Amino acid sequence: MLQPSSRQRGSKDLWLDAAYEMLVSDGIGAVKIMALAEKLNLSRTGFYWFFADLKELHVAMIERWENKNTGNLVKRCNKPAPNICTGLFNLMDCWLDPSLFDAGLDLAIRNWARVDGDLQIRLNDADRIRISAVADLFQRHGFSADQAHVRSLTVIYTQIGYISMEVEEARQDRLARVQHYVEIFSGIVPSRSDVDEFLERHI
Repeated sequence: MLQPSSRQRGSKDLWLDAAYEMLVSDGIGAVKIMALAEKLNLSRTGFYWFFADLKELHVAMIERWENKNTGNLVKRCNKPAPNICTGLFNLMDCWLDPSLFDAGLDLAIRNWARVDGDLQIRLNDADRIRISAVADLFQRHGFSADQAHVRSLTVIYTQIGYISMEVEEARQDRLARVQHYVEIFSGIVPSRSDVDEFLERHI
């Protein structure tokens, strides 16, 4: 009996990427095996080379979201920084670089969690991890535990607001505002050299 070729099967990442695109554009209800097969122009049976069922695909999607969005946010918070402003600029890289943090995916996950109680628990855990990472950043730079916690809430809830409202703004406008967000979040005016170093990464 002939085995299906790799062209007929695709790859695990190919199926997963297609599922992400469908999730972001149409919501979790649209992520079906047949719909994915049609999107990829592959055999439906190819899916089962990589996933036992749709539930296993869902698990892989959630794990990839956790590793990318929450994982990269924590890494940016833990990146060595000489001062709190530089530390916050490192974090703000996430909001401007989709390879670090996918805002559309985060919104899709939040919408999915509204109809999936188990995912809502994992989303709540992810938000706690993010808030804790930002709070630790503030504490490492001399802020009290209470100040660090409230400031971290302000940082994370501001970004959740951007995501949930699907705010659209010109990239240059947002870049120009970041230094002011850093000042508001920290209470410290960032140095010109810190601002320039951040802008050079994104222009």
